[in-house]
Amino acid sequence: MAQRRIERKLAAVFVADVAGYSRLMELDEEGTHARLSAVQRELVKPKIREHHGRIIKNTGDGVLVEFASVVDAVRCAVEIQREMVERNSGFPEDRRIVFRIGINLGDVIVMPDDIYGDGVNVAARLEGLGEPGGVCISGTAYDQVRDKVPYSFAEMGEQTVKNISRPVRVYVLGATAVAALPASTPPVEAPHWSRRYRRSSWLTVAGIAAVIVVAAALWSGIKLAKEPLLSGPVRRLSIVVLPFTNLNVDPAQDYLGDVITDELTTALSRLRGATVIASSSALTLKNQHVDMKQLGADLDVRYALEGSVFRSDGSVRINARLIDTQTMKTLWSDQFDVNRADILRTQDEIVTRLASTLHGELVQAETRRSIATSTSGLNAEDLAMQCEAATYRLGGETGAPNFELCERALSIDPRNVRALVQLASYYGQRVSRVQSSDPTGDLERANVLVARALEIDPGYYAAHCVKATVLEGQHRVPDGIAAAERCLALNPTYAGAYLNLALLHFFLADPEKMLEYADRGIRLSPRDPQTSIFLLIKGWAYFMLEQDEEALRWLRRAAAASPETPTILAALTSELALTGHDAEASTTLARYLSLKRTSSRTIAQWNYLPDANPAFVRFDARFKSGLRRAGMPEQ
Repeated sequence: MAQRRIERKLAAVFVADVAGYSRLMELDEEGTHARLSAVQRELVKPKIREHHGRIIKNTGDGVLVEFASVVDAVRCAVEIQREMVERNSGFPEDRRIVFRIGINLGDVIVMPDDIYGDGVNVAARLEGLGEPGGVCISGTAYDQVRDKVPYSFAEMGEQTVKNISRPVRVYVLGATAVAALPASTPPVEAPHWSRRYRRSSWLTVAGIAAVIVVAAALWSGIKLAKEPLLSGPVRRLSIVVLPFTNLNVDPAQDYLGDVITDELTTALSRLRGATVIASSSALTLKNQHVDMKQLGADLDVRYALEGSVFRSDGSVRINARLIDTQTMKTLWSDQFDVNRADILRTQDEIVTRLASTLHGELVQAETRRSIATSTSGLNAEDLAMQCEAATYRLGGETGAPNFELCERALSIDPRNVRALVQLASYYGQRVSRVQSSDPTGDLERANVLVARALEIDPGYYAAHCVKATVLEGQHRVPDGIAAAERCLALNPTYAGAYLNLALLHFFLADPEKMLEYADRGIRLSPRDPQTSIFLLIKGWAYFMLEQDEEALRWLRRAAAASPETPTILAALTSELALTGHDAEASTTLARYLSLKRTSSRTIAQWNYLPDANPAFVRFDARFKSGLRRAGMPEQ
């Protein structure tokens, strides 16, 4: 098979963040968050649009942007910094929001939702070198702008930066030089019906009026057209996140709902095959009554997510509901209660929990649709999604239904990445969970499949997660940790990566890290199909720490969640025997031995890490001692 060519291009990469952001948040969390949100909404995003930039990702207090022109990137950066001088003038120095900005011209790897490579890394390093309030650019960027912009950059010479082998030529425009520039005309902000900071100029009023007219025309004029905006069948996994409603009287509280709407839209856009309506379009529906069926037809989406935020004296309640726009059925709903003092700290957790849960719900919903379709109408993606949904239903088990569905999908389309990854996961997890009679062969099959998936789509987060499982089985634990961390970098909402990290630290005999990653995975996805494995990891961690009562508690919970997973029953059997629960240990061992998937080789596979550290060896010896005490036949 011919290798798929990776798409590259030359781009101006712009990276910015807030200097001293942690300190500002410590001084005034809510005030800093509200002010930064306003700056991003009213200045940063409009300036980037004005100069034809494309926001790749937001990073809380920062942003990664791609420009086709270095001149545009530099002008945008300088104008943002100059406007911030005016915005900060009324605040004490220790409360000012001040950006650091780095710009590089370099070659980047292009993905649908991200860019990678040294071109990005250099820009990030420049941002760290830059003076707060100024702009720091590379020599390659300076060569393109020195005769085209009226700014006097100073040369800093060649600088050695982290993880870049060659020195980088650096030029800076300091904060003093920026402040001395004439004030620029601030961009006209995107209208927002609940804006905390309203402007009284007629331009803003006219802008709001214009958008209201456009929104009204969009909403009511569709009925005149009698056709949806986009023709053709409704696309699979298509969704709009409607603006979360502020149930409080005070419109100043709108910002939290707006942030959740925007960030959840970004998180869902990472899901493979998903079409997500931009939050800028969704916000035009704010404070309007929405006919869900009409909305689905107009925006060409199958699903809509709506929600609300309500603040009381001590807490914040967030509700969310997923709706099928064609049947008008509620497919899923959930509620989050958060301590008000923790709301900003837990905001990302709320978004990632919602996105993680929605991923599974959307896959299940699409699978129900495809199952209802005649067999002749099923394509490779339909079968691949059924394969993925089977994995969700099986949870900790790794049975054959997903195996067969993936094979059928690949017989139709050998390049279907979803099917390749699910099939690789099937083989890899059989080894990881000690259920394989041919671990060497299964690992090789998994490795070939995931390598093919990454060749086709190197940015698919789940493929990196499966790669971590394969690397674990190959005893390459540090490489496995790197692969799992890469998965999280691509999609922070993916709980499976935390499962990988917890298991990899199990083989490092690091119970503290095991507990940390298991807890993070459970918090992120409390109803995850693999919850039983997270519970098992917690039991193992306490087993390693010889905190037997805690170990027994978590292992019993794991067995209750997945009563036919061999590794769970083996761990529980050992702990029961070691703590004197002889009758229960004997019963659990009998269940373990009765499982058809359990072979005489499974216990021997505990030794498949030949270079295990002493702590793991002690754990292994204690584990097997408990099994022998329970009556496990010698292997």
